[in-house]
Amino acid sequence: MTIMTATKTISLSLAMAATALTMVAAPTAASAMSQKLGGVVGCDASGGKQEVGAVLGGVLGAVAGNKLAKHDRGTGTAIGAVVGAGAGSYAGCQMQKSRAANNAGGVYTSNGIRVASSVEAAPMTKIKGKYVARSTLNLRSGASTRAQALGSVQAGETFQALGRTGDGKWILVGQDGVGVGYVSSAYVYRA
Repeated sequence: MTIMTATKTISLSLAMAATALTMVAAPTAASAMSQKLGGVVGCDASGGKQEVGAVLGGVLGAVAGNKLAKHDRGTGTAIGAVVGAGAGSYAGCQMQKSRAANNAGGVYTSNGIRVASSVEAAPMTKIKGKYVARSTLNLRSGASTRAQALGSVQAGETFQALGRTGDGKWILVGQDGVGVGYVSSAYVYRA
């Protein structure tokens, strides 16, 4: 075996080890870091694209790191594998989220808030917390009494609030972190 072949074999072994370590460490780190990293190591949408993306990204990153490193190919390979695995994992998670949104009728982001495609965007301020309906309220597709009624929030029902319109008259009701409609703020109170 020549020195060049031995170096390539060691570099490829390091790349595979780094990719494997990334995949093993990802589930344990996911609970602690997924919110901070935006889903790089933990994805809140089901599917296998994240894992495939991490493996492919790790291998491609290792090859790229090996080729770009001038003096220490082993370190370049390992760093490339970790960075590639992270990028591949992120891309795979985004694909899973996109597929989940399409299957759920679509979700978009407005003012940093995830909103169902059946709900109109409105300028608003993010809020968090639970609110309670004083009376039965129409859940509307837009921040207007003329907007289509999508359902209702029953009197005494507690709901998640995600945003308040700029004029303060409407609250965006959330379900699992996605805005599903608006209710009048005049008929709700903070829980």
